[in-house]
Amino acid sequence: MFENIASILSDQCGLVKDRPVIAGISGGPDSLCLLNILRENGYRVIVAHFNHKLRSDADADANAVEQAASRMNIASVIESGDVREYASTEKMSLEEAARIMRYRFLMDQARRFKAQAVAVGHTADDQVETVLMHFIRGAGLAGLKGMNYRTILPAFDDQIPIVRPLLDAWREETIVYCAAHGLRPRYDPSNDSLDFFRNRLRNQLIPVLESYNPRFREALKRTSLSLSGDHEILARVLDDAWKASTVQKTADFVSFDSSALTKHPLGLQRQLLRRAIESLHPDNLDVTFAVLERAANFVNDPDHRPRMDLTGGLHLLREGELVYVLADTSDLPIERWPQMPDNGNTIPLKLPSSVTLSGGWKLTCERWNMASLAMEQARSNDDPFQVWLDARHISGALELRARHDGDRFEPLGMGGHEVKISDFFINVKLPQRARDKWPLLCMGSKVVWVPGYRPAHSFRLTESTRQALYFSMTRG
Repeated sequence: MFENIASILSDQCGLVKDRPVIAGISGGPDSLCLLNILRENGYRVIVAHFNHKLRSDADADANAVEQAASRMNIASVIESGDVREYASTEKMSLEEAARIMRYRFLMDQARRFKAQAVAVGHTADDQVETVLMHFIRGAGLAGLKGMNYRTILPAFDDQIPIVRPLLDAWREETIVYCAAHGLRPRYDPSNDSLDFFRNRLRNQLIPVLESYNPRFREALKRTSLSLSGDHEILARVLDDAWKASTVQKTADFVSFDSSALTKHPLGLQRQLLRRAIESLHPDNLDVTFAVLERAANFVNDPDHRPRMDLTGGLHLLREGELVYVLADTSDLPIERWPQMPDNGNTIPLKLPSSVTLSGGWKLTCERWNMASLAMEQARSNDDPFQVWLDARHISGALELRARHDGDRFEPLGMGGHEVKISDFFINVKLPQRARDKWPLLCMGSKVVWVPGYRPAHSFRLTESTRQALYFSMTRG
């Protein structure tokens, strides 16, 4: 029994003996078995027990853990929390609330004692139940592969790993181990309650599946191991695709280059979107195939509405060539677009000159006396933030300002037909949040140029142009 545990502890879990390990101990046979194995193999252990206060005998469990640690001459930390209140406040199940509070506590202790890892007593039975649960919920490969011996949970700490040394052992083996070593585990009667999803799997569904295949648990365990190997291959491909498609990643949003994202196969797109969702909400367990399918449809349909709800308070947002996964648009950067300063003032322009806008943007103005060169440059120009205009039509003072109510514009290419600036912004799909402070080159009430898009038709260069005005908007 547990013949390979020493190599699992060192090779699979990556544990060393000169740094402490926080052992999450509930008092049941799995966790007591884990505790004794760590101690017998020479690891520096600190027992950590979180009292969920969900049962009348929860305090007795905490006392039993403290006594067990004392008998082994191991330091212990016991804390409690109101799981019911937290579940109610956060509108989540008791199972999920208990998990979150427990892991927060364990990671707090790991940081406090500068531990190398948090060890928990998950067994092969837990693995089978986890994989089956993910299958029922419609998870992809990441869920069906199950748990690993060593895992980082960014929601709780992005450096300290969770290790599961007993992942290859069955629950029956931990019970036998405890009996053989004189350990006295506590038994949690809530494990028999059918109020919890996992318990219904354990006590109802798995026995039915074993009636079809008596070795169902072993078969599902082998499947998870096989899929885990496949997932390692996918992870490498996913890492490369992530680097190629992601523009920016912050704590508040992930932005993708939409053209780069849609070049990937549909399955890889779903995995990239899953990674983005999970990076923003690591605790989100509702990243189902249906959610990912809706997200992929949004990404691949350029005529789709600009915003779509995802899951867990997250949204998809399309802005030009970018697709965002985010919670709140207020967290998005505005510097990628030229914007007028916050003071609301107009900026008078002289030629030549250079003026500064928000976000490091600036406008440069020049006068060109060689009209033929200006015409040549304008014909070959593909930068919408550069423009050459006919100087003879500039009869008044130029200024840079934000839009006004009632502003109209005659876009180049529409034969002098006027449109409202507000309609023009909608037609070119300028993001809503960038419109109010978008800089316009104006002569009085007349819009001469919309930087990033088009000049006015009546100010265009023609064969009769003798002098040109050059404007360039750049971000330094």
